[in-house]
Amino acid sequence: MASVEPDPRARGALPAVRADLAALTGYHSPQVDVEVRLNTNEAPLPPPPGWLEAYRSGLSAIDFNRYPDRDATLLRQALADSHGVRPDRVFCANGSNEILQCLLLAFGGPGRTAALFEPTYTLHRHIARITGTAVAAGIRTDQFLLDLGEVQRVLEAHDPVITFLCSPNNPTGRADPIDQIEAVLTMAPGLVVVDEAYGQFAPSSALDLLRRGGPGAERLVIVRTFSKTWSMAGVRLGYVIAAPEVIQACQLVVLPYHLDAAKQLAGRLALGFVTEMEARVAMLKEERGRIAAALAGLPVETWPSDANFILFRPTAAKAREVWARLLDASVLVRDCSEWPGLDGCLRVTVGLPDENDRFLAALTESLR
Repeated sequence: MASVEPDPRARGALPAVRADLAALTGYHSPQVDVEVRLNTNEAPLPPPPGWLEAYRSGLSAIDFNRYPDRDATLLRQALADSHGVRPDRVFCANGSNEILQCLLLAFGGPGRTAALFEPTYTLHRHIARITGTAVAAGIRTDQFLLDLGEVQRVLEAHDPVITFLCSPNNPTGRADPIDQIEAVLTMAPGLVVVDEAYGQFAPSSALDLLRRGGPGAERLVIVRTFSKTWSMAGVRLGYVIAAPEVIQACQLVVLPYHLDAAKQLAGRLALGFVTEMEARVAMLKEERGRIAAALAGLPVETWPSDANFILFRPTAAKAREVWARLLDASVLVRDCSEWPGLDGCLRVTVGLPDENDRFLAALTESLR
């Protein structure tokens, strides 16, 4: 009797992963036990002691046996007040990445396209592909700036439902000038999503355009996070400010009770410590300038940064070798040397003064 090939759909067999995801790899950032960790753009200090005291007190009042406020009413109101908008223009989720996922679930999907301009934040492409959204990629200039001619070419050729801008751009550091964002908004046929994860370090924000109104303002979407300047990367909380229709679309696709009560409390309390946050931002910007000045005296190529990190390219040694020598000195930076458009580049997060001293000393030694 001839043998019969087993049916892959037979009971107990694992189904295949979606064909369009088979070649994907997950988002990874090395988590190595080192003395100086400067690879993930986290805040170098924990939240203020007053926040922690208030948070501990607030946790005791949470009814953990009950579902959280599904609409995150108090948090959205606090964010609306802090940004001078109405609460119906605010939506909160588990980090800015879940915000991006909600936007792509609501407005992207099969048969639709998202546009981006590389090199830029890798999760814009990654989440688009997970949601079945096609990606149309343009390129930035040699100085990693937007080329409006290239933007127009991509938008006219692909008619995207979402155009992603990252400002300041990760991992290159430059913020897009407001007039350029306004120009993209004029050209784009759909939503223009400005990812401002590092917005507090930049000289301007697209929020000014949204609050001002005007042509296209209803298609402008601003995404922010508590992970960086608010020292809450461990909490995973992000939010979006946009037209009420965009907020309603995000609420349509998000899972019920997605934002737990402890997270809502953490974010709401953080907004009471703006003065402390602004002082930390000022300190990190000063340290960013100090690092940039020191790098100017070393055999590396650098680019201006409006964020809490600096991209640089060793010119006298291979980037991977420099990265490994820094790691030997217990200093961890981000290896971007094989990312598209970033050949030979490394990225360092701005840390505390003593951490930055360790980095600069180790880098100087590694470049010899």
